Amino acid sequence: MTCLGALANIVSSFLPLFLVLVLTKILHKLWWAPARLQNLMALQGIKGPPYRLIHGYTKDISNMIKEAMSKPKSFSSSHDVLSVVQPHVHSWTKIYDNKQTNYLQWHGSKAQLVITEPELCKKILNNKDKAYRKIEPESFMKKLLGDGLVTTAEGEK
Repeated sequence: MTCLGALANIVSSFLPLFLVLVLTKILHKLWWAPARLQNLMALQGIKGPPYRLIHGYTKDISNMIKEAMSKPKSFSSSHDVLSVVQPHVHSWTKIYDNKQTNYLQWHGSKAQLVITEPELCKKILNNKDKAYRKIEPESFMKKLLGDGLVTTAEGEK
């Protein structure tokens, strides 16, 4: 057996193992981790629309927004702006509200905990204990938002 033949045997032996590892990692990220997170949140009483593989509810959310924007808006008798601006939050809060206004929604395989309870929002935005990490926004978003409650401003700012 030549050196090239031995190398081909080694590569052909490790290729299936490599493919199984890659497939396992993809399966873990796209199915097992979101399903586990959803179960953990449900044990704490936080429900929401069930996880959907890959896209989550991004298409449903964009369709709800398009539908809400296509209807004529009249806020003279009602101040219900949320049903127009974020119709998915409005409808899912009604569906999954059980003595709380928090629910779990999915953007792809990323979970988002939606909190509309004012006292809890105040506690999170105050963040005196540094328990809630603020994410550094992209450069264009930093220019748009500046330093504030949502972005990386801390302390006196």
